[in-house]
Amino acid sequence: SHERICQYIAKESDSLVVSVGYRLAPEHKYPAAYEDCLSATQHFLQHLQHYAVDPARVTVCGDSAGGNLAAAVSQTLAGRSDLPRLRAQILIYPGLQALDFNLPSYQQNRGVPLLFRERAVFYSLQYVQGDTANLEEVLEGSHIPPDMRLKYRKWVSPD
Repeated sequence: SHERICQYIAKESDSLVVSVGYRLAPEHKYPAAYEDCLSATQHFLQHLQHYAVDPARVTVCGDSAGGNLAAAVSQTLAGRSDLPRLRAQILIYPGLQALDFNLPSYQQNRGVPLLFRERAVFYSLQYVQGDTANLEEVLEGSHIPPDMRLKYRKWVSPD
């Protein structure tokens, strides 16, 4: 699904683009996709000479769930001293939090095609647990215990 955009990015930026075909939910629940992306990135970083890639110029990128995966891989590799450091991460409308699907951005874009608010929650649940049994709870925000909501309100709040 992303081959043409990857080709475009490679051509326009005069770069090598590696696209990871990771396992998808609901057949493969979390952490399958993350493990695939981490494994592919580690392998690539370990074999940069084979691809004639400058170790100081490696960037990870992803959109939507792929943005979440790119961020998770970046965080995992940030503390590694045995691999080249990633230069940057490019996150395009990434799914980065599941504490509150009632924040202003979700409300403002709740009816915007392609990814309606309910659909975002549906896909998030498919990815994490392989089913959508508690979809309504998540939409209402009752899936997060009050103490956790308080703990993270500094980072996840309308303010």
